[in-house]
Amino acid sequence: MREILVIVNPASGGGRTAQRWRQLSGTLRRAGLQFDEALTKRPLEATHLARNAVREGRRVVAAAGGDGTLNEVVNGFFDDGEPMRTETALAMLPLGTGGDFRRTFDLPLQPVGIAGLLAGGDARVIDAGLARYRNHAGKEETRAFVNIADAGVGGEVVARVNRSSKRLGGDLTFMLASITSLLMWRNKPMTAIVDGERRDLKAEQVVAANCRFYGSGMHVAPMADPADGLLDYLLVGDLTMLENVRGLSKIKAGRHLDDPNPKWEVIRGRRAEVTSPEPVRIDLDGEQPGFLPATFEVVPGALKLMVPKRDR
Repeated sequence: MREILVIVNPASGGGRTAQRWRQLSGTLRRAGLQFDEALTKRPLEATHLARNAVREGRRVVAAAGGDGTLNEVVNGFFDDGEPMRTETALAMLPLGTGGDFRRTFDLPLQPVGIAGLLAGGDARVIDAGLARYRNHAGKEETRAFVNIADAGVGGEVVARVNRSSKRLGGDLTFMLASITSLLMWRNKPMTAIVDGERRDLKAEQVVAANCRFYGSGMHVAPMADPADGLLDYLLVGDLTMLENVRGLSKIKAGRHLDDPNPKWEVIRGRRAEVTSPEPVRIDLDGEQPGFLPATFEVVPGALKLMVPKRDR
């Protein structure tokens, strides 16, 4: 058993991850890196593979794919909603659609950088999030997330992206899904209670951000710190389609919170309860597992993440 296990989702990125991994794995082996690999064949298999690897005491468990693949692997570091006690570190090899998690940490895309990360990167302690919600069968379910969760139009976008072939590439796939979803979306009445603070609003979405980017490069939570023991909750109110179009470039640049706007509110906190009298989809790290009502809460120091080695 080697110290590193790479869990590969060959279906990620519209099937392009399978080819990318063949190229990358050959490069990594030629560079002298030793690892085991496991290719998944069905949804949630990555979670079981990761949990077994954590129990085996592997040094690194890496997710090769997109943010959805990463989410499955992250859940392998949890058991019954609790982070497992382990020295095993998480790594991400961003080969799929989206790739938003990597942006917060500037994770490498090139084979040389990935080899350096796996062989001798730094292990940084970071927070995770935990969501409790209603799944598609109407049953209560718990699932961890590591990047961003949201309720509202983001859930619609992700549902549309995941129904697509993803063969157009991450940015274009998300752009088309976002435009279509916004054209069809109607803002919903939602109640958000963040650490006891209640907000009743007509909302486009409620975002629970551990990291900073979602939607293939949207810098939605520019102040989020994945190691501060808190989540940044963004309450996005009754925006119109015109306001969304005008604000798109600001969100991309992370400048949408620079000026006061009554339709945007940020509350940093540990736990939020979000409800709506209407059906509202949720999104966890680019996966669409169910609907409101939901709670989103931080799990401080839940994971060790491999990041590029800092200059000392």
